[in-house]
Formats: sequence, structure tokens, C-alpha cells
Amino acid sequence: MNVFYCPDLSENSFSLSLEESKHCIKVLRHKKDDEIYVCNGDGNLVVARIVDANHKSTNCKFLKDISPTSTKKHRIHIAIAPTKNMDRIEWFVEKCCELGIDEISFIQTEHSERKVLKIDRLEKRAISAMKQSKSFQLARINEMKMFKKVLPSLEADQKFIAYVDNDNPDTLKKLVSPEKSYCVLIGPEGDFSPTEVKSAREAGFIPISLGQNVLRTETAGVVACHSLNFINDY
Repeated sequence: MNVFYCPDLSENSFSLSLEESKHCIKVLRHKKDDEIYVCNGDGNLVVARIVDANHKSTNCKFLKDISPTSTKKHRIHIAIAPTKNMDRIEWFVEKCCELGIDEISFIQTEHSERKVLKIDRLEKRAISAMKQSKSFQLARINEMKMFKKVLPSLEADQKFIAYVDNDNPDTLKKLVSPEKSYCVLIGPEGDFSPTEVKSAREAGFIPISLGQNVLRTETAGVVACHSLNFINDY
């Protein structure tokens, strides 16, 4: 089942974007009167009929809503320092969106090696992963901000900071309560600085371990996302 993305679904008619139209008409060879599935990234899925098979702007007529009835009872927000290698952070976004993440924030820390991010590329990866995984819920991806500026705005029922601390035996499995909202801080390759760890703890973030092995930044983000979903049977 191929799913197309259109953020502005209407119960009458709507048009697919240039990229989605090209994929629909030129790649998948859909024609006028074909029925297709379209989601809006907010949990809604509809069946629509192609009225005008234009590869630049495919016009569709709404037929029926077939949105899933089950609702997710927990929320995952990961604030992560982007890796120097862009491919690795794109991989992180793709895999977390496949697993089911609600929000991703990028933070610039004292040890960050990357200062600039192309959010539009990451949003495209997120849309692709959403369609592939059939989750129909598009993760929110925030622009990169300085750690000390974004820290006060990170709100959740439970807040955690993951960093290398061989004396910390506490894992997400031990500390997480199901059906809550969560925010997890993931540091850069050089880890958080002692000052950043202190600031996070003062802001209510609880130190946690993601296992005995030292993980790459992007791997740690995926492990945190999967662990929280696993604890919530999702």
C-alpha cells in the first residue's frame, strides 16, 4: 500500500505537492480515476480519487476517511546534538520516525562539531519514514539552538539525560513510568560537558544509562526511542 502525503487534506478536494505528484504519476504510474491513500501527518488517512493526473500538481477528490482508531498514550521528544557526518543524523531521523517519535530538537553543545543543519533534508527523511512505516503521524523537527537556550523550554512528565557515567546503573527500564511524555537529552561525540550535565540536572533531568557499551550519538538516540516505545508496548 503506497501512501502519499498532503498536510492540507480537505473533505472536498486537494492537490499533492510537486514531489508527491511526481512520485504518484511518473514513478508509480497512477492515472485519472485511480484511488490512492493520502495522509496528512497528523494521524489522518483518507482514500481519494485522482481527478487530474498532473505530475506537477495531482488534483484529488476526497472519498472516505479510514484513519486508524488507536491512539498513542505516550509522547517521545529527543533533543540531540547533531553529528559531524550528516548521513548519520539523517539515519537517526529516519529510524526514529520509523519506530515512532513525536518530536526531535537539535542542540548545539560545547563539544558539538556541527554548527549548521539543513532541516528541509531531515523533514523529507521524516516524511518518507512516516509513509514507509504507515504511522501517519509526522514527527516535529525543530531548528538547532544553543543548549543553554533550549534547555528551559524542554517540558515533559519525565526528563532524562544520557551521558557516559560508569557509576550510574540506572536505565530507562528502571525509571520510566508508562503512558507519560518523555524528553531525553543525547550529547555529541565528545559528550556533554560537566557544566551542561549540571545545568540539565538542575532543570530536572535525571541521568540515565543506555547500556554497558559506549554508543555513537545517533545510535544512542535510536536506542532511547526504541526503549521508550518498548516500555509502552508500542
